[in-house]
Amino acid sequence: MELAGANLLRFIAVLAVLYSHISFYLIDDRSEGWWVIDLVYRVLVQEAGLNNHLSFVGVAIFMLLTGLLVTRSAMRQSRRDFAVSRLSRLIPALWVAVALAILFVRLGINGMFSGQNGISNSEAAFSFVLGGFFLEPEVAVLGVTWTLTVQLMFYLYCVVARDILRKRPILVPLLGAAGCAVVIVNNLYVPQPWSVPMLSKIAATLPTLFLGQIIYLGWARIVAWRWVVVAVIAQAEVVRLATDAHAYWAGDKYLWTIIVVTGLVLLLGRYDGRVAHWAFIRWTGTRSYAIYLVHTLILYRVYENVVPYTGPTGAVVAFVVVTAVVSEIIYRWVETPAATWLNSRFRSREAVRV
Repeated sequence: MELAGANLLRFIAVLAVLYSHISFYLIDDRSEGWWVIDLVYRVLVQEAGLNNHLSFVGVAIFMLLTGLLVTRSAMRQSRRDFAVSRLSRLIPALWVAVALAILFVRLGINGMFSGQNGISNSEAAFSFVLGGFFLEPEVAVLGVTWTLTVQLMFYLYCVVARDILRKRPILVPLLGAAGCAVVIVNNLYVPQPWSVPMLSKIAATLPTLFLGQIIYLGWARIVAWRWVVVAVIAQAEVVRLATDAHAYWAGDKYLWTIIVVTGLVLLLGRYDGRVAHWAFIRWTGTRSYAIYLVHTLILYRVYENVVPYTGPTGAVVAFVVVTAVVSEIIYRWVETPAATWLNSRFRSREAVRV
C-alpha cells in the first residue's frame, strides 16, 4: 500500500512541532506575543478546539504515520531485519544530536530541558540510550527525544508480537490498549516513590501509533471493519483514561486533537496531487527526523540574538534557515550514510537486495 501523501503529512507535522515550541518559548518563557500566534490561537485553538500551542498535533501526526507505515514492515520482515532497518535510521542521528546537546550545556550555550543546571557524566551516558527520562528526578538534555522512547517501545512490541501480528493482527492494537490502560492505572494508584511518570507518558501516547496501525489494517483489508471500529474505540478509551488521570501535559483536549489528526491522515494519506510532490514539501518530509532532533538546540539562542535587530518574524525566519542548514547536514552526512552502511552490514542479504 502506497502512502503518497506521507511527505505532505510530515510537512504539516514539522510546521506544527516548530510552531508549538516557538509558541511555548515566546508566551511562557519570554512573555511576548507574535501575530502568527494570535492568528493560530484564534483559528485553531479557540475555533477548532485543538490543544493550546498546538501541543501534540505534530507528535500525533508523526506517531500515526509511524504506526501506519511500520506495521507492514513488521508483518513482512524478519525480526532482525525489522529491528535493523528501524534502529539504523534512528540511532546514529540521535547520538549526534544528544552529543551536541551535552556539548552546548557544558559550554553554557543551552540549558537543560529539565531542572538541573548541568549534566553529569553518568547522566550524559544515560541520555544516549534515552535513560534520563526514567530517572528521578527526570534528566532531559534533549527534551524532544522523549517521543523516541514511545516509538522504540512500539517497535519492540511489534517484534515481540510479530507472530500475533501475522496471524491475528487486530489483537496487537487491542492488547496494546489494554497494556497502556494497566500502566496508567498502576502509576495512578501505586505509592509515589514506586511510580514511573515516563511510563504513563508513553502509555498515553502509544494509542496514536496503534491508531496508525489500525488504519493500515483497515486500508489493506486485513481485518474486517467491525474490528477496526472496536480497536479504534479501545484506543479512544485509553486516551480518555489518560486525560482523566492527568497523564497528559498540556490540557484536556487530547482526544479531540487526536480525532482531528486522524481525520487529516485519512484525508491526505493517499493524496497524490501536485502539492504532495512540490520540492520543498518533499525536502521537509525527508529531513523531518533531522529537523525534529536539532530544532530545539537552535531555536532559543538564534531567536534571542536576532530578535533585537529584526523583530519576532525575522528572528523566526533566521531560526528556520539555520535549522534547515543543520538538518541538511545531519541528513546527508549522518542519517542517510549511517542507515545505508548499517543496513548493508547487518540485514540479511535477501532484504538488502530488495
